Amino acid sequence: MCGVFGAYSARDFVAEEVYLGLSALQHRGQESAGVAWIDENSRVNAIKGMGLVHEALSQSVLSNAPATSAIGHVRYSTSGGSMMQNAQPICANYAQGPVAIAHNGNLTNFLRLREELENRGAIFQSTSDTEAILQLMAHQPRRRPLEALLRALAEVRGAFSLVVLIEEGLVAARDPWGFRPLALGRRGGNYYVASESCAFNLLGVSFVRDIEAGEALLINESGLTSYRLPGGPKRRWLCSFEYVYFARPDSIIEGRSVYRARHEMGRKLARSVSDESSPPYAGPPDVDFVAPLPDSGTTAALGYSQESGVPFEAAVVRNRYVGRTFIQPTQKVRELGVRIKLSPSQDLFEGRKAVLVDDSIVRGTTAGLVVSMIRECRAEAVHLRISSPPVRYPCFYGIDTPSNGDLAAANNSLEDIARAVGADSLSYLSREDMVDAIGLPPDSLCTACFDGKYLDGRDGCGDGACPSCERVCKKIC
Repeated sequence: MCGVFGAYSARDFVAEEVYLGLSALQHRGQESAGVAWIDENSRVNAIKGMGLVHEALSQSVLSNAPATSAIGHVRYSTSGGSMMQNAQPICANYAQGPVAIAHNGNLTNFLRLREELENRGAIFQSTSDTEAILQLMAHQPRRRPLEALLRALAEVRGAFSLVVLIEEGLVAARDPWGFRPLALGRRGGNYYVASESCAFNLLGVSFVRDIEAGEALLINESGLTSYRLPGGPKRRWLCSFEYVYFARPDSIIEGRSVYRARHEMGRKLARSVSDESSPPYAGPPDVDFVAPLPDSGTTAALGYSQESGVPFEAAVVRNRYVGRTFIQPTQKVRELGVRIKLSPSQDLFEGRKAVLVDDSIVRGTTAGLVVSMIRECRAEAVHLRISSPPVRYPCFYGIDTPSNGDLAAANNSLEDIARAVGADSLSYLSREDMVDAIGLPPDSLCTACFDGKYLDGRDGCGDGACPSCERVCKKIC
């Protein structure tokens, strides 16, 4: 999961606006940030650095950059390590002109493409799968950049939401399955593209529409020109985890409010644990209040409180100057980040029973440490409620859960997980309730991390040559 942002204007300098757009998308990646633009000499320029947007980039430099179109990226690594060589946008000045690419997603046939390209003489400068797109373009020397890009995208498989800068204009492209979101906005004669619509609010940009699955949209002085990528599948496959955790609650994705989806998840969670047909371990607790695990659990906790009638308390305080722990690069940093980021209020927990609501349990790091800290506050009972199903399967489409060994629910029962994190009880939202809360057609959502139902060759994910696909198909198909 990463964040991308692009801006096009016929006359205004927009590099600083890209900086601000990336700041609004900081929740999607905290390892590196970058902005690229094409100058008056038809050369691509880029400023990139490790860390948060304000650490990696100079707003004052970008405010003076002579860029009437620019793209940017915030990175959370899912393919390639956390190092400067993999910071995006990835840029080149090749024979057909300047090009810069910023990518959110994961290409499942990257290893095969890299091997083929290296056998044809390509020299990769990074370990990022995004560079394969650039190399595929460069190996089409007689084609204009836009045509070369469209042909390159026809060869890649997996998840991609892209902003690409070429001399012909700004290109926004989304894979035919629509794994990751990508939104189009407008302010006057200027156009903007962002991973989430929340990035438009800061700039006073009006949301126009989502970039369609399988669409490549060229934005230039002629306006908007839409192209269809070849070989589109018969279904859409938007990541349901965007609604559970990734996206900001003030974003709208595919016409569905993330806030309303999470609020409904909390309501359904409260109803499910009071239903006699629920698993016995999920039984309704006798509690004094409902508390969220902020910030991603807050909206669901509000829904849970309203549906159950149990008072809501902001009993776990978040340090606003610490980022998201799930998207930290190592387990040690995640564990330290939790203790720095979250602090339970002893006055609220001491001698009382609480329901603690979180959006998900992936590795169990956050839940275990927070419950432990609440126990230190001498709470009488802590009941953990999760507003999504158990994450039991790895993701190959842009989440950093590449193996079952990373996942708490893949190898443990609910009772085992509850004991491991120190909760008095534990229950999850069902897959059916989660999908219903999101409000999109069930067959248009990817729920593979919850139920193991991956794309296979019949759905158009590829030719089975990718190691990731082979591992999935041998287990599932």
